[in-house]
Amino acid sequence: MAGSVVAAPKNDDFHPHPVKDQLPGVDYCVTSCPNWRAYFNLSSLCMRILAFYTSSLFFPSACVKFYVFGSEIDDCNAAEAIILGFQHYVVMLGMTVIIPSLLVPLMGGGNVEKAQVIQTLLFVTGLNTLLQSLFGTRLPVVMGGSLTYIIPTTAIIFANRYSFIIDPHQRFLRTMRGIQGAFIAASLFQILIGFLGFWRNMIWSLSPLSAIPLVTLAGLGLYRLGFPILAQCVEIGLPELILLLLISQYLPRLITSRKSIFERLAVLLSVAIVWVYAHILTAAGAYKNKSPKTQFSCRTDRSGLLAAAPWVRVPYPFQWGAPTFEAGEVFAMMAASFVSLIESTGTFIAASRYGSATHIPPSVLSRGVGWQGMGTLLNGFFGTVTGSAVSV
Repeated sequence: MAGSVVAAPKNDDFHPHPVKDQLPGVDYCVTSCPNWRAYFNLSSLCMRILAFYTSSLFFPSACVKFYVFGSEIDDCNAAEAIILGFQHYVVMLGMTVIIPSLLVPLMGGGNVEKAQVIQTLLFVTGLNTLLQSLFGTRLPVVMGGSLTYIIPTTAIIFANRYSFIIDPHQRFLRTMRGIQGAFIAASLFQILIGFLGFWRNMIWSLSPLSAIPLVTLAGLGLYRLGFPILAQCVEIGLPELILLLLISQYLPRLITSRKSIFERLAVLLSVAIVWVYAHILTAAGAYKNKSPKTQFSCRTDRSGLLAAAPWVRVPYPFQWGAPTFEAGEVFAMMAASFVSLIESTGTFIAASRYGSATHIPPSVLSRGVGWQGMGTLLNGFFGTVTGSAVSV
């Protein structure tokens, strides 16, 4: 028919999505071996960055470029990485403090023991994160404490073999040794299924649809303890929650920024503002006539950790004594460690997706699980009352 337009033939050829850069400007690959030579240059890089920031306090200047792993990185990116790393530290610090604060008093420990366990957990968390970053999945994750281990740890604390101990400090030491033994035995389970490839064979059958519940469970596990703790001091917890939503979701729509400052630093900004608000309420005497439980939850000067913690303390293996082993406790801890592996696998997948990385091969996930078991083994050696899991 004259004047009619003939439609172009439909192209049914498959065109895959373009592969995204995993970390722009950094020589990083999930599946490749680490560049061993570059790690020996980290100390000189840190000294150069430290020297630059020290001089920039007195002589402000433009961005200066460094070269790491053969790639060009300027000091502005390094400053951004330091700030974001500190924000991640603040996020995981809450979990690091909550777990010993819940368990150590049940074991018979006071503020001194609680401060020592928190220091030990922070130290071991740093070691586990380095191991996972250098040898494991090498994803931008932190290996912190896990709430999954609270139930079997609580069962060990209330075991009959510790009920006859009258002295609180001795009860704390004996209970800690039993927890250490359970974690050491449970870590061998994670190490074996990770390094021997059993977890890799399980991951082969893991589709994106079946990975969604894993990622969801990794986040929903925090609601069980998060909201009850928030309810203990509503006048502090509720403003923090509202302010976090405002800064991360609504403020970027009103104030545009090239570097997405409000979306990326929402936790750091909201925590700083609400802590100042809580300190003002404490100094103004808003909680003078409240119950001790309310004062402990709301005041900024009632934790007792700063006064009990030494200025410098280096944890060391078996600092609480030789571990003890009980078969029932070991099997209960192994079950919790399996649940932790499922949550960590979902978190690994989420971290790679949000980091603009390609899909993680099953072999890399299995390797990360094996090094997570090594981290749980370190938790058992040092005595941290909890095991290792992935935090993002």
